[in-house]
Amino acid sequence: MNRPFRILGLQQIAIGGPDRMKLRHLWVDVFGLGLEGDFTSERENVVEDIAVLGTGPTRVEVDLMQPLDPSKKPRVDEPALNHVGLWVDDLPKAVEWMSAQGMRFTPGGIRRGAAGFDIVFIHPKGNEQFPLCGEGVLIELVQAPPEVVAALG
Repeated sequence: MNRPFRILGLQQIAIGGPDRMKLRHLWVDVFGLGLEGDFTSERENVVEDIAVLGTGPTRVEVDLMQPLDPSKKPRVDEPALNHVGLWVDDLPKAVEWMSAQGMRFTPGGIRRGAAGFDIVFIHPKGNEQFPLCGEGVLIELVQAPPEVVAALG
């Protein structure tokens, strides 16, 4: 296939649970990842700690997520491995091309994510109109900044 974009590498994994302090203890205190910040979004029903592994353009985020309200959707703790984020060199072209192939995206389109990069999510389940999907996995496509494109491209 002749794609107008490239997937460059892993940008993040997002892990959800009912208690992000327990996740922080495991990933930051026990495993030794750095803690870079936090993010809260009522729209996405999430409060998260942003832990990091590595440095520079090969740095990977490990987002430790807890739902703000466990009775509302989306439930960022179900499944526990909520989503995988992939760096992409040209997000608008990727979305346009994948949409033409029948890819189902979640509502919301391209938007600014917690780390400050433009993002979009591929839906884990297809439907009749859009049969291509993440095959059970929520996949986040993340616009790579120039330094990541240079390092991984």
